[in-house]
Amino acid sequence: MGAYILRRILLMIPTMIGIMGISFLVVQFAPGGPVEQVIAQLQGSDSGDRLSGGGSESLQAGGGDEARYRGGQGLDPELIAKLEKQFGFDKPPLTRFLEMMWNYIRFDFGESFFRNSSVLDLIIDKLPVSMSLGVWILIVSYMVSIPLGIRKAVKDGSAFDVWTSGVIIIGYAVPSFLFGILLIVLFAGGSFFDWFPLRGLVSDNWAELNWWQKIVDYFWHLTLPLIALSLSAFATTTLLTKNSFIDEIKKQYVVTARAKGLSEHRVLYGHVFRNAMLIVIAGFPASFISAFFTGSLLIENIFSLDGLGRLGYLAIVNRDYPIVFGTLYIFSLLGLVVGLISDLIYTWIDPRIDFEKREV
Repeated sequence: MGAYILRRILLMIPTMIGIMGISFLVVQFAPGGPVEQVIAQLQGSDSGDRLSGGGSESLQAGGGDEARYRGGQGLDPELIAKLEKQFGFDKPPLTRFLEMMWNYIRFDFGESFFRNSSVLDLIIDKLPVSMSLGVWILIVSYMVSIPLGIRKAVKDGSAFDVWTSGVIIIGYAVPSFLFGILLIVLFAGGSFFDWFPLRGLVSDNWAELNWWQKIVDYFWHLTLPLIALSLSAFATTTLLTKNSFIDEIKKQYVVTARAKGLSEHRVLYGHVFRNAMLIVIAGFPASFISAFFTGSLLIENIFSLDGLGRLGYLAIVNRDYPIVFGTLYIFSLLGLVVGLISDLIYTWIDPRIDFEKREV
């Protein structure tokens, strides 16, 4: 197992280089880079969202040839050269990529182009919101989906199985952001009740509350976003668990275990569970990463939660490349590490699986 882990870790290096290299190459052909953003701002034609922070400081450096930037006519070429130098575009692309990767290996993600803060500080600042959404939605979805999937497998074809499948499919079909808007209209002061807050992760007076009031306030703010995200999160895991258990229940070893007089609970959780859960665990890394980043972007915007999803989205819109590449690097690395951990969990649940004897 030690050799397998070492091989997987070594394979992370070319994988990360490939991910970052392809993304870096795409960015080179993307119009509207940071220099063009500043030029548009100088000429008063920037109508896009602007990240708060940098402001006038961002206008003092950068570089390049005036002809390279659309809308740069009329500006001093020396000013454009300073802009290009500030944003690092005065160097060849390969040099910039190698410098970026060398810094990222040391977890030095540099400074944001348009915020007066380092990328790492921004990520740490936004992390509590994304962690709150990601961790809790993962816990809630697995705590509900796995028992429900097992129950549906045992009651396959029954009325319980039919109506729960209908609810799950409808919930999965409704986009989480639409359901979030419905929750706001119903329960957050829209048109009916004003039971839940609409903005932020905690109240303004959170620091003045005692410990149990802080816990209540925290979950009070999380209730509606978690409900909105839960609908789509339940479907995949529930149906995957059900189908996996149905396949295992039909196998000969289950028939033998029942013939020996074992209770249904012992058969399901002592024999079937270990084998059936392998396929569910296989989907854990993707669920983990999406719960932290991609899955909560719209919910963060709807409920005014300033997390990593919104940070990454605004960075892309505003071509704040240090934030874009910094978050991409962190989440790609996290995904690879979680994938390795899921393989180790495989062997813990079923010792018969030996990755040491298989090709990576």
